[in-house]
Amino acid sequence: MLKYTFKGVGGGNDFQWCFSQVKGAIDEDVAEADIISTVEFNYSGELLATGDKGGRVVIFQREQESKNRPHSRGEYNVYSTFQSHEPEFDYLKSLEIEEKINKIRWLPQQNAAHSLLSTNDKTIKLWKISQRDKRAEGYNLKDEDGRLRDPFRITSLRVPVLLPMDRMVEASPRRIFANAHTYHINSISVNSDHETYLSADDLRVNLWHLEITDRSFNIVDIKPANMEELTEVITAAECHPHQCNVFVYSSSKGTIRLCDMRAAALCDRQSKFFEEPEDPSSRSFFSEIISSISDVKFSHSGRYMMTRDYLSVKVWDLNMENRPVETYQVHEYLRSKLCSLYENDCIFDKFECCWNGADSAIMTGSYNNFFRMFDRNTRRDITLEASRENSKPRAILKARKVSTGGKRKKDEISVDSLDFNKKILHTAWHPKENVIAVAATNNLYIFQDKIN
Repeated sequence: MLKYTFKGVGGGNDFQWCFSQVKGAIDEDVAEADIISTVEFNYSGELLATGDKGGRVVIFQREQESKNRPHSRGEYNVYSTFQSHEPEFDYLKSLEIEEKINKIRWLPQQNAAHSLLSTNDKTIKLWKISQRDKRAEGYNLKDEDGRLRDPFRITSLRVPVLLPMDRMVEASPRRIFANAHTYHINSISVNSDHETYLSADDLRVNLWHLEITDRSFNIVDIKPANMEELTEVITAAECHPHQCNVFVYSSSKGTIRLCDMRAAALCDRQSKFFEEPEDPSSRSFFSEIISSISDVKFSHSGRYMMTRDYLSVKVWDLNMENRPVETYQVHEYLRSKLCSLYENDCIFDKFECCWNGADSAIMTGSYNNFFRMFDRNTRRDITLEASRENSKPRAILKARKVSTGGKRKKDEISVDSLDFNKKILHTAWHPKENVIAVAATNNLYIFQDKIN
């Protein structure tokens, strides 16, 4: 069992996070196209994919550990880069379709090649990433430069041989799933049967077969007959990790619906409805906005699910619908700042969350390039910062603290001096090890544990 005791929080002494790598340019002036919009480890954790606002997918591969460089413990280096989506224009609606990659989801590896799904606002693509490190030589019917030989001049037969060559990685689009979403796609999720997947937009959830591109099944449709009666939208959806008939979707009203596809073809009636009763005393103008769920993730075990709203992360037991079993405050000190966060639109930021491989710890992002971790067993939490200032190899990350008023201690940062343009929206945790990837604008930080 992996241990997750956070150094510097409550006196735990056997676990520290340290810097491993940072990817991306240092430029102060960041191009919009270079901003990372999604991060995802594959099932083994050997590959790490990022998507950006320019429609590119960059895949990093973990190098084998080297005896010559013992501290490089499996660094991630660029494996493949390709343009997944291009900007398009919908002539019927006079609408520009951005190339920004909204989500990447890996498929389980079936052979030597790797496969992933990537989506922008409208179109989902299935990519195959394969590599070649051998070439055939010694053909009978053509010369080495590829020209065909005269068959009458061939006097002897030879057996072609495979010779080693420099590794070449190719990314090829195998399927394109288009024209099924009227609204912007916010989620894709591969089902546990590995044959189907979900895609969700603001008002609908569709079920696709990975082999069929020209049709999908609409399994959730919350669009009212009169759009003026619209009160909520779908914000995220995910398949259950073990039961291929079960999925959940979250809404802008802070509710989560669990549906069973065995019950009906159209899952307009949920099997379970998860909602925490609102405390009337804390109601304000911003209550509805900050209760909107930006991400939902099943635990690896399938027993729990985690939701992220603007100020907190909640863990729900699938057997208990009326309230979460755990609630973690991410940045409660911002509650007094909601007015200015509304004015600068930060209140609408969509933070994601992720589980560690053992489901014993969770991670999510905040502002000022801070990210938060919560240990579910000890209830300890820690705030860490993704910063180049602490980017020496194996440099231990120091816990950060935010002061909310009164006298500020030496190592604390004032809530008024937080930079709201620096935000950690996308994070990923290696499925088997204590390695995390954190996207900070156009930089990808990789941190790992340091066992004393």
